[in-house]
Amino acid sequence: MTAHINSDLYQYQDTPKAQGFVFPAEWEKQDALWLSWPHKEESWPGKIETIYEPYSQFIKLVAEDQLVRINVADEEMKAFALSHIEKSGAKMENISFHFNPTNDAWCRDHGPAFVINHATGEKAVVDWGYNAWGGKYPPFDLDDVVPTRIAKEFNLKLFTPPIVMEGGSVEFNGKGTILTTTACLLNENRNPHLNKEQIETYLKDYYGQDQVLWLGDGIVGDDTDGHIDDITRFVSEDTVLTVVEEDKADDNYELLQENLENLKAMKLLDGRSLNVIELPMPRPVEYDDQRLPASYANFYIANKVVIVPVFNDKNDSKALEIIQSVFPDRKVIGIDSVDIIWGLGSFHCLSQQEPSI
Repeated sequence: MTAHINSDLYQYQDTPKAQGFVFPAEWEKQDALWLSWPHKEESWPGKIETIYEPYSQFIKLVAEDQLVRINVADEEMKAFALSHIEKSGAKMENISFHFNPTNDAWCRDHGPAFVINHATGEKAVVDWGYNAWGGKYPPFDLDDVVPTRIAKEFNLKLFTPPIVMEGGSVEFNGKGTILTTTACLLNENRNPHLNKEQIETYLKDYYGQDQVLWLGDGIVGDDTDGHIDDITRFVSEDTVLTVVEEDKADDNYELLQENLENLKAMKLLDGRSLNVIELPMPRPVEYDDQRLPASYANFYIANKVVIVPVFNDKNDSKALEIIQSVFPDRKVIGIDSVDIIWGLGSFHCLSQQEPSI
């Protein structure tokens, strides 16, 4: 049995889990893809103009079969976004704009966590605290309230757990299991007042899950302190794709081997081991003498397509082949992410899915 936190902070009966809500796996049917239009020059110093073409391509491919909802600050930003998206040839009737000003573009981390209740047919929003990865990139006041604004716009029930959490730090198998990293969630710049067991309880109670599995470190160059969505991704209830580095001299080699070994030792709720499939890493991608967190694991699973960042690398085609093998019912498409990754994230970091009920 989970030891529920009985404190002044929250009562279990007020949580999504107690009320029958769950956070679905990403491959379950979606109503929409949510994005926050990129506008912060400092996130792509000297390069922001180069990202709009691949970003609009991402929108185009997903909008073929589902809605794409984009946060913008005002009419001016909407017009600018429209000019790029229209140029891509996207299906415009599937694209809508929502006036939610943001500080930055990383919707996976500041966007709404949608939970659903299959019994009642309700959808709700969890608005975790957000502090831009431990206060690294202030200000973040606009980003922090985006989920609440969206819940109000769509008249959805809102849950506001009193801890800092980012969507990129958690993976879900759709059957009660969360995968995360100690490097991120136990970092003192997030929730120094909470221990591991308390953080687990928050995750289970507010995402409607039953088990938390922990990996260690994230990849070199990741400024989030080790988000899971750059290293290991659930692709079914018992299968993960995890990146490994073949070059023993590479800084990522040891930590990714350690993650691999940890994954092989893990057990799901029913006692099954994980089916672990290895995904290669691209060669180091650097810009201005900075190693960037380039990883094929940062893909987005939409209803009909899986969008994968690629890096003009010899391993691009191999990675796409492996990802295609685990998603036989979807078309796996690579989009050049060499410029986007200068912002220290790619398609999964930029996106947030809204599940169907």
